Amino acid sequence: MTGGLRLEAPAGVAPRRTRAERLALAADLRRVVADGDVLSDDVELEVYGYDASFMAQLAPSVPDVAIVARSEADVVAVMRYAAANGVPVTPRGAASGCAGGCVAMHGGIVLAMNAMNRVLDVDAPNGQVTVEPGVVHARLIEVLAPHGLLFPPDPGSSRMATVGGMASTNAHGVRAVKYGPTGAWVLGLHVVLPDGTLIETGSVGSRAKQSSAGLELTKLFVGAEGTLGVVTRLRLKLLPRPKARALVIAMFDVLERAGEAVQAVFRAGISPSAIEILDARSLRAANLYRPGLGLREAEAMLLFEVDGNPAGVRWDAETVVEAVRELATHVEWSDQEAQIARLWEARSVIGAAVGVLRPGSARAYAGEDICVPVDRIPEALRAIQDLSARHGIPVATYGHIGGGSLHPALLVDGRQRDDVRRAIELADAIHLLALDLGGTVTGEHGVGAARAMYMPREHGPALDTMRAIKRALDPTGIMNPATIFPEDVPPTPALDVTLVPGGR
Repeated sequence: MTGGLRLEAPAGVAPRRTRAERLALAADLRRVVADGDVLSDDVELEVYGYDASFMAQLAPSVPDVAIVARSEADVVAVMRYAAANGVPVTPRGAASGCAGGCVAMHGGIVLAMNAMNRVLDVDAPNGQVTVEPGVVHARLIEVLAPHGLLFPPDPGSSRMATVGGMASTNAHGVRAVKYGPTGAWVLGLHVVLPDGTLIETGSVGSRAKQSSAGLELTKLFVGAEGTLGVVTRLRLKLLPRPKARALVIAMFDVLERAGEAVQAVFRAGISPSAIEILDARSLRAANLYRPGLGLREAEAMLLFEVDGNPAGVRWDAETVVEAVRELATHVEWSDQEAQIARLWEARSVIGAAVGVLRPGSARAYAGEDICVPVDRIPEALRAIQDLSARHGIPVATYGHIGGGSLHPALLVDGRQRDDVRRAIELADAIHLLALDLGGTVTGEHGVGAARAMYMPREHGPALDTMRAIKRALDPTGIMNPATIFPEDVPPTPALDVTLVPGGR
């Protein structure tokens, strides 16, 4: 291998606390946690050893204790205890992340925030809402609907993802091509620092929608993946819900033409609210998983969503059709909600559906979140298929192509040791492809432990500046260790594979 992956004997991992030590830790924490639950039973803790990442499936990391926080006071108490005793703390939301970012690879405490799930205040006149981090995205959208308001970021996993997790990874999602990432919609935060200090960013008690007062601390914590503190409250900016939307469906018999079509739409002056791609394998999977969808077979399908006022939506949809007509084998548009919902359903099931393409296999979340420059999309799409063939691992690619975000879905038979090894090597090759094309190894899912080894190449000396900020706020390194920084990631025992800092 010439990339950031080496196959070698693991150097060993930090020893886990003895059972007596774990029980003593749990007993201490029960004395300081007033509202939440402290879990120490071995069976209960097993659940907290995973997220959705392939890394966690290969090598789950069970914490010494898990705490289900139910109040800000709980979080403050836990962090004060952890700081005083040098205990690592790993914040956790819905555990739907794909990068090993909420797994306690150094043991210690997993601090589950999913029970802090209240919508605290909908401030319709000022176009904002205040929520706890455990609020699930789909529920927030439902609460806002009667007010005619919208929180634009849409992670695609709306029924699972928590708003706190979205902020932690600065999630982009389906509509980021027009509305930007989660961070663009976060006005302020409550954050418990590693020493237990509670701060409010975005000006104390503010209801303003913008500010130029001081350093933008909100932006510092958004995307930090829990390495700098624990978010306990979020103040989010909202938009009026668009009055209309339409969906353009375009089919392509040459994969590269789908990438060219995205550029053609931008050249036509249209800014769709979403541009999604499903390649041939993704289309086949959706039809097998939901036969009633009846999607056409093609090398690729693009979905262009446009939104706004009814007249503008019609003009935009017709302009998109004209822009891609010469590239597509079939193109049509619809503003009928039933048709739009059917096609978005096809997109929403892909993550689960791809497993049906290879009986006995399952989707492995590894190498699943690259992002490349828009003008390199055609090259990236073809290269992913070439890498798939070279490594003998089927890959279905879908994603938010309007921003260059691609989600290669690797299909792996976990019972076959060689299959797993080739999948790990393929994921490494996909990450390196993204960097070679001037892109990033993660467009929206975060670094976690799974992609930490690529950070030196991706950021260069800027990574040292990140380390300096981390040390300033977390001098003892207790806050979500084994995330972002490669030197903090312990070896992965499974298959004698060690992920180490590298890259070409």
